[in-house]
Amino acid sequence: MAEAQKDILQSDEWQKAVDYEITDHDIDRQRKLLGFEQASKTREYFQTATEDNIRNFAHGCGDDNPLYCDPDYARRTRWGGIIAPGMMTGILNKPMLGDPVPDEIKALRKSLFKGIHVFVSGSTWDFYRPVRPGDTIYSFAGDETCEVKKSEFAGKSVIAVRRDVKVNQRGEVVAVYRILRVLTERKTAAKKGKNLSIPPATYTEEEFAEIEAIYAAEKVQGAAKRWAEDVEVGDSLGTQAKGPLTVTDVICFHAGGYGFVPYAPTANRLAHKNRQRIPAFYVKNEQGIPDVAQRLHWDPKWAQAIGNPMAYDYGVMRENFLYQYLSDWCGDDAVILHVHDEIRKFNYMGDVQTVTGQVLAKRVEDGQTVVDVAVKFVNQRGEESVRATATIALPSKENPLPMYREVPRELAQKAAQMMARHWELGGK
Repeated sequence: MAEAQKDILQSDEWQKAVDYEITDHDIDRQRKLLGFEQASKTREYFQTATEDNIRNFAHGCGDDNPLYCDPDYARRTRWGGIIAPGMMTGILNKPMLGDPVPDEIKALRKSLFKGIHVFVSGSTWDFYRPVRPGDTIYSFAGDETCEVKKSEFAGKSVIAVRRDVKVNQRGEVVAVYRILRVLTERKTAAKKGKNLSIPPATYTEEEFAEIEAIYAAEKVQGAAKRWAEDVEVGDSLGTQAKGPLTVTDVICFHAGGYGFVPYAPTANRLAHKNRQRIPAFYVKNEQGIPDVAQRLHWDPKWAQAIGNPMAYDYGVMRENFLYQYLSDWCGDDAVILHVHDEIRKFNYMGDVQTVTGQVLAKRVEDGQTVVDVAVKFVNQRGEESVRATATIALPSKENPLPMYREVPRELAQKAAQMMARHWELGGK
């Protein structure tokens, strides 16, 4: 075997991997793609919800809410059985058949932003109905916006928002998921090294006991209705802890079904085939083995090569932790209608997040009481890593079972048309 390189960070292999640039040509091509929507042919790790994968997804986020995990309990709720955490919709997808992509669109997409690092910096969710065991989820998607900004982390960056419309097998819109992605140059981030001086978090026995005490005090509202009449502006949503982050947490999140699309990290013969498909996604590690660029979420050396002090989480992990915080507070009979979050800081290995929230407003909307809430995640360095808002419909004495909002008519028609075309083309 060849000797491992003494300083992998300075190797030709790694320098090449971080040498890609954001070009004006790429930005122009991305902008020409705005507004084009197509059926998603992505085959996610899960296509159809089941009691088992719903429970495993919840557990992968550290969520033991019995509405998601206990069929006997869930059968006695208003839903009549298990439902999925709303954001699980993001990792369910069966290929939707649609008309061929025009050649000019294919040309615009070819090698677009090749070798550029992408991370999720926030999202907006609008929920329209629950996902139940047996539901198969399809989607159609397209880019909505693209803007160029200066990033404190990596200099020049591209901020792009993609809209995913999630539809069940009945052609009903389940949710609309808008994903804010940040594209950055790896070499710029590495050279700036803005975050490299952040030391790894360590904890004394006393400090860790304080975290454990927060966990021990956490409560799931569950079957006990959170009556709108008992909620006032300024009320606290309580305190939760998330972390300290470990590689185990990332593994558990993957085990719930996240992170296998579009790059398809895998093993052995399938990994060989994937290396032929997307060679730029594979960068040799210290042992000379090509491994996925995605490993920056668990490989500290590779994370440092692109300008971070250590590995860090997927932003989507904290988005799902946010959903857990909201559903723990509002209870089984409430309906989470809308969530918007901003991922403002990296969450590094060892970081712990303290989650707090409060009620911002309370009003009547379409005959039911809704509240607007604000939530923030603050790490042990005192930094706000997530800022979020949400709208939740609460049970009231006049309306004890709040409902989801109606799907906008134009969107409902578009979804029906997309699914009708899927069936016409022989879709399953």
